[in-house]
Amino acid sequence: MTADPFALFDTWFAEARAHEPNDSNAMALATVDEDGQPSVRMVLLKGHGRDGFVFYTNRESRKAGELAAVPKAALLFHWKSLRRQIRIEGSVSHVTDAESDAYFASRSRDSQLGAWASEQSRPLDVRATFETRYEEVRARFEGGDVPRPPHWGGYRVTPERIEFWQDREHRLHERRRFVRAGKGWAEGLLYP
Repeated sequence: MTADPFALFDTWFAEARAHEPNDSNAMALATVDEDGQPSVRMVLLKGHGRDGFVFYTNRESRKAGELAAVPKAALLFHWKSLRRQIRIEGSVSHVTDAESDAYFASRSRDSQLGAWASEQSRPLDVRATFETRYEEVRARFEGGDVPRPPHWGGYRVTPERIEFWQDREHRLHERRRFVRAGKGWAEGLLYP
């Protein structure tokens, strides 16, 4: 057992990457708008460390608007095959342009083009409109690199609370919660 939530996350995440059949880096991202209306969707973890947990998206999307209004979020990893989950709550900030550029450059070309073609979260009249936009963007960048769109980048969730949940028989689950306390963490157990 470790008293370091990041070391424990690394251990559990490595086990998930080895055993979870699909998208071991998938996490639910919960946000609220300025009226307190919650919204949740799946995103992919693309980086993590002691400074937080990183995902990337269109900064003109619904989630980005909610994060601009209320820069706090909750994340949930659920690894059904391992019967584990991790809950993370904290504040949200943009990652640097250099980090966003580096990750964008690592994406497949089709994903890069899709980031330019999509007006994420906005109404779409018919699928053909998006496909036409994609083909226009593909032609625009034919033969060259695809730069990161100015409206696309990363977010970092800096945790204030991290909870590790392990399934146990008869619903006698184990819950370990870490809460930020100054520069360290206070740890305790929760009833299942």
